[in-house]
Amino acid sequence: MESRLSETGSESDATKAAEDLLEGLTRHRDLAEPVEIPGGIAGLLFRLRRAIEAVTSFTGSVSLGLVWVVFLLGLFNVVTRYVARFIQRDIIVGEIFDLQWMLFGALFLLGLNYGVREGVNPRIDFWWADFSNKTKAIIDLFIHVFLFFPFLVLSMKVLWAWSLSGMGRSFDGSWSTWKLWEIWEQSTDAGGLPRGPIKLLILVGFFLMAAQIVAEMIKQILVLMGHEELAGVAAYEAPLRVE
Repeated sequence: MESRLSETGSESDATKAAEDLLEGLTRHRDLAEPVEIPGGIAGLLFRLRRAIEAVTSFTGSVSLGLVWVVFLLGLFNVVTRYVARFIQRDIIVGEIFDLQWMLFGALFLLGLNYGVREGVNPRIDFWWADFSNKTKAIIDLFIHVFLFFPFLVLSMKVLWAWSLSGMGRSFDGSWSTWKLWEIWEQSTDAGGLPRGPIKLLILVGFFLMAAQIVAEMIKQILVLMGHEELAGVAAYEAPLRVE
């Protein structure tokens, strides 16, 4: 009984510490003084990074809104399923079921770039927190330039023809009409929604993530140039480790 209480207490302490850290980081960013933008290449890189991250903030907000939409659609599907059992009639709406799963996919596709910006990807190397900002920038820049960004470019190249074919593009690259809703790929399920838009959104999601990777590379270049304040890394501290 005592061990169980101690485990519960340690978990609550860790949660409280994590919440305090996030609140502190948010307050630190809100109270941060405006950055003085220099001229030259550093200022140009800074403006480009901010422009890309403005798009990232917008798609992140859209993903946040989709969370509630997906939740409500899922709740509707669950309620209708059990009500159908009670009244012994099939009242499941195929369009609503399809819409839930498509928006669930859209939620992640539009939030990938936001996750990259906020650094939600796990770090498996336990030395990372002790590295200097320049060491982190060198490692991340190497990985982004030679591994991550080439992978995204290759993925977009593969997805290009596949996504556009879902929107009605012919194999020869022509379009029979500009009214895409008349020619895009339709679902084979009864009452299913068109699949063309969600297939195109896969390509869009990879494009948005590639754009954010460019912004991350700009951050790392700014750090190596000695402009950490322009890269936005000065406000970050070593991540909390809960073992």
